[in-house]
Amino acid sequence: MLAALAVLTAGLLAGHRAVPNSVGRVGSLLEAFLPWLGAVVVVLLGLALLRRSAVALVALLLPVAAWTYLFGGLLLPAPEPGARELVVVQHNVSDENGDPAGTARALADAEPDLVALEELVPRALPVYEEMLAADFPYHVVRGTVGLWSKHPLTGAGLVDIKPRGITEDWSRGLRAVVHTPYGDVAAYVAHLPSVRVGAGGLASSRRDESAGLLGEAIAAERLRTVILLGDLNATVDDRGLAPLTSRMNVAERGFALSFPAALPLARIDQVMARSAAVAHIRTLPATGSDHLPVAARVTLG
Repeated sequence: MLAALAVLTAGLLAGHRAVPNSVGRVGSLLEAFLPWLGAVVVVLLGLALLRRSAVALVALLLPVAAWTYLFGGLLLPAPEPGARELVVVQHNVSDENGDPAGTARALADAEPDLVALEELVPRALPVYEEMLAADFPYHVVRGTVGLWSKHPLTGAGLVDIKPRGITEDWSRGLRAVVHTPYGDVAAYVAHLPSVRVGAGGLASSRRDESAGLLGEAIAAERLRTVILLGDLNATVDDRGLAPLTSRMNVAERGFALSFPAALPLARIDQVMARSAAVAHIRTLPATGSDHLPVAARVTLG
């Protein structure tokens, strides 16, 4: 039985794309927590040692190899900082955040070049603008998302990622050109629709549609180098983000589980790049949000 469970775990790790999404989006649900199959491997290893099952121990080599192939690289030490590198911070600050000033100070302490924020509400926005102004003289806000920068910003505009069926005012995407010392970079900030898990499985159709619209916008981007920051409400393993992950590089080092802040289980706050590498990603200390901030080092090509 233990050997069979080990083989099944290995199959889910190696063949997660083959798990169908037709009913309840089970495939996406599995991919949202795919790294946690490593915990299953640890439990099976303990049971195999307890029972002294040589067959199970040999079978466990399969999921260990599959997990290491998928996620082992994230555990490696971060590379040394490069010459053409930007530090970026991504944070869903929460529309219920009771300490926007403290949140702004915590983000600025990371000394990033760019700060992307989501769930900006009218009562808190002036606080973020005031607290971040000294370190980030350039910023742009569209709807509930914003970008703060140490470098000049131009060409700011709304990116329409609103899925069908949403009739209320809904602006969660922006694009701006960042004039960095290493050349111009198109920066996108996005907040994709939330997902829900219920009796019918994972409800993610709106998120997936919004990811498709965002992917089309990035595909049409004329600037060579692109950085995407946002609360994408999905892990990079989730096939729902395929319109983005098929076009952009994801973090090479670091897990940076960001949600929920009290007990982080998944990284749904993402930094991706085109014609650049996301060399390392990490979480920052908790703020007044239900998300943890993430900071990433992006090495430009």
